[in-house]
Amino acid sequence: MAAAHTPQESMGAAAEAARRALDGSFAAISTWERERGRLRVLVNVGELMAGEERLPEDESYPVHDFPEIAEFVHEHWAAGGEPHAWVETAEGVGRGIGSAPPSGSWGRVAALRRRGRGSCVVAPIVLHGRAWGELYVARPAGRPVFDRDDADFATVLASVTAAGLAQTERLEEARRLAFTDPLTGLGNRRAVDIRLDEALEAHHADGTVVSLVVCDLNGLKRVNDTLGHAVGDRLLERFGSLLSICGAMLPGALVARLGGDEFCLLGVGPPADEVVRVADELCRRAAELELGEGVACGIASTGDPIGPVPSARRLFRLADAAQYRAKAARSLKPVVAGRDGGAEDAVIRLADTSPAHPPERRRFRGRR
Repeated sequence: MAAAHTPQESMGAAAEAARRALDGSFAAISTWERERGRLRVLVNVGELMAGEERLPEDESYPVHDFPEIAEFVHEHWAAGGEPHAWVETAEGVGRGIGSAPPSGSWGRVAALRRRGRGSCVVAPIVLHGRAWGELYVARPAGRPVFDRDDADFATVLASVTAAGLAQTERLEEARRLAFTDPLTGLGNRRAVDIRLDEALEAHHADGTVVSLVVCDLNGLKRVNDTLGHAVGDRLLERFGSLLSICGAMLPGALVARLGGDEFCLLGVGPPADEVVRVADELCRRAAELELGEGVACGIASTGDPIGPVPSARRLFRLADAAQYRAKAARSLKPVVAGRDGGAEDAVIRLADTSPAHPPERRRFRGRR
């Protein structure tokens, strides 16, 4: 679990390790969604039967079909005990092995019969002092049924799984803090740098189109100076939400706040014209924001004639140059690097993209 890169990988590793440790043919990890009153399966591993997927999108069961997760566990704890795994068999004779719930339903027995399994061991997963879900391991019909020792072992494995999930949560929170702008909830410069480097590797390998939109929110200094930084922060948040909405029009796009009043949108895959269309829509909507004065947008895309793009720095410089042109012209539309356009063009163009004297990227300003 510690080597996994995502929560799904972590849970998959835990389920597979538990299946092997308990000599089972199948294992699953489910979580108890209290607000929906259901057990939702997060991962299935091993021999999957009809209707079972490794990473199911919506495999869930009403908790009232398996009341022990909601009732027995808490009643048992209230009496001063500890959560413990129990065994079920397709014949319904395993109840009582490993502190089985005396008032449990026959839902698991029916499920075992329906899927040709002979027995299962169910261990509550407790996270942060609460019943989080369960670890479920099954054996096929004809194999020896689980016994009390298996239930004891499953209890330990569920505890280890819970510790792994807690560690995964902490790592996810650390990643979120490392790659997220705290004010807007968008990505930060670090997230953009990593994603852009990956995107350019794909571009160099197979020609994937990479487009960068750099935005400078106009009027923030005036808002901060006249109405206060709290109002300025709200303007930044509102524009961040608007950027997120527009970014969703491009599959897989990353939207981020680079710092101060600077934002960006990184598109990987969509044609340059599609990115320009979305940026044009962003400019139109930003002009309607209360208190703000619109946004200056510059675009640089490998889908346009901008010359070689050996590095992320080159693409940033081109997008920056286009954004400066848009800001200087007080343009209500984006400026696009590498395109020559006429008077009737819907988007102002930046024709000169010669790398001979590219403008240095400015340092990001602090909150103004």
